[in-house]
Amino acid sequence: MAEALAIAVGKYTYVHEVGKGPPEAIDAHHIVVRRSREKGFNLCLFTLLLFAYPTFLLFRQGKLDTLHIWSLVIMALLMRLFLKKPVKKESVLILPAFGVQLETQYGSGKTVRQFVPISRILKPVLTECVTPVTCYWSLSLIIRGEEELMLVFKELRPPVKMLAPIWKALCAAIECGECTETIT
Repeated sequence: MAEALAIAVGKYTYVHEVGKGPPEAIDAHHIVVRRSREKGFNLCLFTLLLFAYPTFLLFRQGKLDTLHIWSLVIMALLMRLFLKKPVKKESVLILPAFGVQLETQYGSGKTVRQFVPISRILKPVLTECVTPVTCYWSLSLIIRGEEELMLVFKELRPPVKMLAPIWKALCAAIECGECTETIT
Protein backbone atom coordinates (compact mmCIF):
# COMPACT_ATOMS: atom_id res chain seq x y z
CA MET A 1 0.00 0.00 0.00
CA ALA A 2 1.33 3.43 -0.91
CA GLU A 3 0.96 6.62 1.05
CA ALA A 4 0.40 9.85 -0.86
CA LEU A 5 1.16 13.51 -0.15
CA ALA A 6 -0.37 16.29 -2.25
CA ILE A 7 0.51 20.01 -2.51
CA ALA A 8 -1.38 22.47 -4.72
CA VAL A 9 0.29 25.71 -5.84
CA GLY A 10 -1.19 27.82 -8.64
CA LYS A 11 -2.17 25.69 -11.61
CA TYR A 12 -0.06 22.70 -10.50
CA THR A 13 -0.69 19.90 -8.02
CA TYR A 14 2.24 17.88 -6.69
CA VAL A 15 1.49 14.29 -5.66
CA HIS A 16 4.14 12.14 -3.96
CA GLU A 17 3.48 8.41 -3.64
CA VAL A 18 5.85 6.17 -1.72
CA GLY A 19 5.54 2.40 -1.82
CA LYS A 20 6.30 0.29 1.26
CA GLY A 21 8.42 -2.85 1.08
CA PRO A 22 10.73 -4.25 -1.62
CA PRO A 23 8.22 -4.95 -4.42
CA GLU A 24 6.57 -1.55 -4.15
CA ALA A 25 9.70 0.48 -3.39
CA ILE A 26 8.94 2.87 -6.22
CA ASP A 27 9.11 6.54 -5.34
CA ALA A 28 6.63 8.33 -7.62
CA HIS A 29 6.46 12.11 -7.98
CA HIS A 30 3.69 13.56 -10.16
CA ILE A 31 3.09 17.16 -11.26
CA VAL A 32 -0.52 17.42 -12.42
CA VAL A 33 -1.91 20.44 -14.28
CA ARG A 34 -5.19 21.53 -12.75
CA ARG A 35 -7.67 22.47 -15.44
CA SER A 36 -9.71 25.59 -14.87
CA ARG A 37 -13.15 26.25 -16.28
CA GLU A 38 -12.08 29.81 -17.03
CA LYS A 39 -9.53 28.64 -19.60
CA GLY A 40 -12.15 26.57 -21.44
CA PHE A 41 -14.61 29.45 -21.38
CA ASN A 42 -11.99 31.90 -22.69
CA LEU A 43 -11.03 29.47 -25.47
CA CYS A 44 -14.67 29.08 -26.54
CA LEU A 45 -15.19 32.85 -26.45
CA PHE A 46 -12.03 33.42 -28.49
CA THR A 47 -13.14 30.81 -31.05
CA LEU A 48 -16.57 32.38 -31.30
CA LEU A 49 -15.10 35.82 -31.91
CA LEU A 50 -12.70 34.51 -34.54
CA PHE A 51 -15.53 32.73 -36.37
CA ALA A 52 -17.92 35.66 -36.03
CA TYR A 53 -15.76 38.33 -37.69
CA PRO A 54 -15.22 36.63 -41.09
CA THR A 55 -18.82 35.41 -41.08
CA PHE A 56 -20.06 38.95 -40.40
CA LEU A 57 -17.93 40.30 -43.24
CA LEU A 58 -19.17 37.54 -45.55
CA PHE A 59 -22.84 38.36 -44.92
CA ARG A 60 -22.23 42.09 -45.05
CA GLN A 61 -20.41 42.09 -48.40
CA GLY A 62 -21.91 38.95 -49.87
CA LYS A 63 -18.62 37.49 -51.09
CA LEU A 64 -15.36 36.13 -49.77
CA ASP A 65 -12.18 37.95 -50.70
CA THR A 66 -8.57 37.15 -49.78
CA LEU A 67 -8.74 39.08 -46.47
CA HIS A 68 -11.57 36.83 -45.27
CA ILE A 69 -9.80 33.68 -46.39
CA TRP A 70 -6.57 34.72 -44.66
CA SER A 71 -8.44 35.57 -41.46
CA LEU A 72 -9.96 32.07 -41.49
CA VAL A 73 -6.54 30.49 -42.07
CA ILE A 74 -4.98 32.54 -39.25
CA MET A 75 -7.90 31.62 -36.99
CA ALA A 76 -7.36 27.92 -37.72
CA LEU A 77 -3.62 28.22 -37.00
CA LEU A 78 -4.28 30.04 -33.72
CA MET A 79 -6.78 27.38 -32.65
CA ARG A 80 -4.24 24.67 -33.46
CA LEU A 81 -1.67 26.53 -31.39
CA PHE A 82 -4.06 26.78 -28.42
CA LEU A 83 -5.00 23.11 -28.58
CA LYS A 84 -1.52 21.78 -29.34
CA LYS A 85 -0.42 19.00 -26.99
CA PRO A 86 -1.89 20.10 -23.66
CA VAL A 87 0.04 18.30 -20.92
CA LYS A 88 -2.02 16.63 -18.21
CA LYS A 89 0.76 15.26 -16.02
CA GLU A 90 4.52 14.83 -15.84
CA SER A 91 5.94 12.16 -13.53
CA VAL A 92 9.29 11.10 -12.13
CA LEU A 93 9.39 7.44 -11.06
CA ILE A 94 12.48 6.59 -9.03
CA LEU A 95 13.28 2.88 -9.05
CA PRO A 96 16.03 2.31 -6.47
CA ALA A 97 19.06 0.46 -7.87
CA PHE A 98 17.59 0.57 -11.41
CA GLY A 99 17.04 4.12 -12.57
CA VAL A 100 14.65 6.97 -13.14
CA GLN A 101 11.69 6.95 -15.50
CA LEU A 102 10.47 10.30 -16.82
CA GLU A 103 6.90 10.24 -18.07
CA THR A 104 4.74 12.88 -19.79
CA GLN A 105 1.00 12.36 -20.30
CA TYR A 106 -0.76 14.56 -22.86
CA GLY A 107 -4.45 15.45 -23.03
CA SER A 108 -4.82 13.41 -26.22
CA GLY A 109 -3.97 10.25 -24.27
CA LYS A 110 -0.44 9.96 -25.63
CA THR A 111 2.25 9.06 -23.08
CA VAL A 112 5.97 9.60 -23.64
CA ARG A 113 8.37 7.68 -21.38
CA GLN A 114 12.13 7.88 -21.04
CA PHE A 115 14.25 5.67 -18.78
CA VAL A 116 17.65 6.71 -17.43
CA PRO A 117 19.75 4.04 -15.65
CA ILE A 118 20.92 5.11 -12.19
CA SER A 119 24.54 4.35 -13.15
CA ARG A 120 24.46 7.07 -15.85
CA ILE A 121 23.16 9.83 -13.54
CA LEU A 122 25.99 11.88 -12.05
CA LYS A 123 23.95 14.45 -10.18
CA PRO A 124 20.52 16.12 -10.18
CA VAL A 125 20.69 19.90 -10.57
CA LEU A 126 18.11 22.47 -9.50
CA THR A 127 18.70 25.70 -11.43
CA GLU A 128 17.03 29.07 -11.76
CA CYS A 129 16.37 30.06 -15.38
CA VAL A 130 16.15 33.77 -16.14
CA THR A 131 14.89 35.15 -19.44
CA PRO A 132 14.06 38.76 -20.37
CA VAL A 133 10.38 37.95 -19.89
CA THR A 134 10.18 35.47 -17.01
CA CYS A 135 12.05 33.62 -14.30
CA TYR A 136 11.44 29.97 -13.37
CA TRP A 137 13.12 26.94 -11.78
CA SER A 138 14.21 23.84 -13.63
CA LEU A 139 15.25 20.36 -12.48
CA SER A 140 17.87 18.67 -14.66
CA LEU A 141 20.07 15.59 -14.57
CA ILE A 142 23.77 15.56 -15.36
CA ILE A 143 24.21 12.40 -17.41
CA ARG A 144 27.52 10.56 -17.77
CA GLY A 145 28.81 10.81 -21.33
CA GLU A 146 26.34 13.55 -22.38
CA GLU A 147 27.28 17.17 -23.07
CA GLU A 148 23.86 18.65 -22.30
CA LEU A 149 21.69 18.48 -19.21
CA MET A 150 18.55 16.35 -19.38
CA LEU A 151 15.44 18.23 -18.28
CA VAL A 152 13.25 16.28 -15.90
CA PHE A 153 10.12 18.34 -16.68
CA LYS A 154 10.25 19.10 -20.39
CA GLU A 155 6.81 20.72 -20.79
CA LEU A 156 5.84 22.11 -17.37
CA ARG A 157 7.48 24.74 -15.18
CA PRO A 158 6.43 23.86 -11.63
CA PRO A 159 7.47 26.11 -8.72
CA VAL A 160 10.58 25.35 -6.68
CA LYS A 161 8.39 24.28 -3.75
CA MET A 162 7.42 21.23 -5.82
CA LEU A 163 10.84 20.64 -7.38
CA ALA A 164 12.76 20.55 -4.08
CA PRO A 165 11.35 17.23 -2.76
CA ILE A 166 11.92 15.59 -6.16
CA TRP A 167 15.51 16.88 -6.18
CA LYS A 168 16.08 15.51 -2.66
CA ALA A 169 14.62 12.12 -3.62
CA LEU A 170 16.85 11.94 -6.70
CA CYS A 171 19.89 12.82 -4.58
CA ALA A 172 19.00 10.08 -2.09
CA ALA A 173 18.48 7.54 -4.89
CA ILE A 174 21.88 8.11 -6.48
CA GLU A 175 23.54 8.58 -3.07
CA CYS A 176 25.09 11.89 -4.01
CA GLY A 177 27.13 13.20 -1.07
CA GLU A 178 27.06 16.79 -2.34
CA CYS A 179 23.24 16.91 -2.47
CA THR A 180 22.77 17.44 1.27
CA GLU A 181 22.28 21.20 0.95
CA THR A 182 18.97 22.50 2.23
CA ILE A 183 16.35 23.99 -0.07
CA THR A 184 13.53 26.04 1.41
